Amino acid sequence: MLRPSVLTILAGALVLGPAPARAADACDALTAKVIRTTGASLAGRAGPVAVFRAQDAERMSLDCRAPARITVASLDREPPPAYFVLIGRAARALAGADSAAAEVLALNLHQASLLASAPQRGGTGRALMLCETGPRTDALREDLTVCRIAPRAGLSRIRRAG
Repeated sequence: MLRPSVLTILAGALVLGPAPARAADACDALTAKVIRTTGASLAGRAGPVAVFRAQDAERMSLDCRAPARITVASLDREPPPAYFVLIGRAARALAGADSAAAEVLALNLHQASLLASAPQRGGTGRALMLCETGPRTDALREDLTVCRIAPRAGLSRIRRAG
């Protein structure tokens, strides 16, 4: 006879289904949210990665693996304002960040990256962001501006003295 704890685990596994199916469902839901929030359209999906067509970016993709992240790329070293609006909307879809604050953060990180010739990181609300400009050597080497967005894992409970 099975112990009650084993029965509970087995029942939970049957209700929840296999982990890959749950992950795919979660990625489907997040993909749909990105589409609704940004206005982008789905270009394709392979496993945990969704690729979008977005009018204001050369490339836009969502990687659902933990931590989920969105990459938005432009061929322009100095993209038009609509690019940064798209990043703000993507940050809202992924992390629930305020769109306007994320847009301003992306623009500021981009400008700082141009000045420093190095990637710049920052955060707003529940969104973390890394933006970089200039020549690249990776798979996005043709893109001169790339911003990546990820949800902040948790806010620190440590308070500053003062």
